[in-house]
Amino acid sequence: MTIRIMIVDDHHVVRRGLVYFLESMEDLKVVAEASNGMEAIELFEKERPDVVIMDLDMPKMDGMECTKKLKELDESAIVLVLTSFTDQDHVIPALEAGASGYQLKDIEPEQLAETIRAVYCGESRLHEKVTKHVLTRVSPNFTSEQARLQRLTGRERDVLVEVTKGRSNKEIAQELYISEKTVKTHMSNILAKLELADRTQAAVFALKHNVKKR
Repeated sequence: MTIRIMIVDDHHVVRRGLVYFLESMEDLKVVAEASNGMEAIELFEKERPDVVIMDLDMPKMDGMECTKKLKELDESAIVLVLTSFTDQDHVIPALEAGASGYQLKDIEPEQLAETIRAVYCGESRLHEKVTKHVLTRVSPNFTSEQARLQRLTGRERDVLVEVTKGRSNKEIAQELYISEKTVKTHMSNILAKLELADRTQAAVFALKHNVKKR
């Protein structure tokens, strides 16, 4: 299986470096490159990549707006933010726009490849330097969110905590000594009870409310 990737970054040198590295991986293939958000939307419709690597600061249309529009165009679009910004004004809007992961450009190449594979498989990956913004963010709906959190069973909380660590269903199953099928069931229940759309939102929710195991 080959993961088809589109790189969106206004710096040509950055794009070339990413292409050079990613193309060295047997399971990763760069199918498109865009220098701004507007180009990215056009290329996305044409190429339908599996994962979009998105910079945030770009001319014509920035990465946050582009991510939002890509998700509107195709709700299953997978966007991995790759940027140098670590502040809350960039992290939170990017995740709220629908990004499946947020990594910094100082990431090790092998870790980037691992992150691409993880978000492709439906996992969420946040750089450790940006998780503090998620933890300290105060939501105006905090009370109602706390009420939703109370709906979870103890085992569902255990699974949710593992999701915040970026673990796959298989890894969660091994960690909690349950079957992978059971993990999937718990995950479906978690999303339904918390009224969330995907694992990334669930991870952000759990980090924001400091959810812990039983």
